[in-house]
Amino acid sequence: MGKKRKIKVYSEKCKGCGLCVQVCPAGVLEISGEINRKGMPVVKVRDIEKCTGCGLCFIMCPDCALEIVEEE
Repeated sequence: MGKKRKIKVYSEKCKGCGLCVQVCPAGVLEISGEINRKGMPVVKVRDIEKCTGCGLCFIMCPDCALEIVEEE
């Protein structure tokens, strides 16, 4: 079986704009109540099992706060 692609969030880069949340077709992401060191609300993964690894969130993020990684 091939490798699965999943999303990884870099909270310290996130400014909570929500563009990734809006573009995710599977509803994997949400704005959390967590605040990063810059005082910005951050995105979190709501349900990683729903992530298809499509990369739309990665493409949309203006701050490179998301990455699509391969899992074994």
